Amino acid sequence: MLINGDPARKEPLMIAPENRGPLIAAAIILLFFGLGGFFLPTVMLAVGNYSTLLAGIIAVSFVLGFFAIFWLRARSQSRR
Repeated sequence: MLINGDPARKEPLMIAPENRGPLIAAAIILLFFGLGGFFLPTVMLAVGNYSTLLAGIIAVSFVLGFFAIFWLRARSQSRR
């Protein structure tokens, strides 16, 4: 797949400056939710000792938050 330049060149592939912002934003979002998903079971077990309903609300909020972030991002991109 050719992203930037022709296949005859031997220079490294560079990301265009206008594509860096969305790339960094997506990386931060995925890193945040990746770490959140990693620690979610521990948080749910700790909160579950206090209230199972609250632990369930935290899990549902996490999943909904993941989709809400990308939904809001798509809305802001479509307005441009």
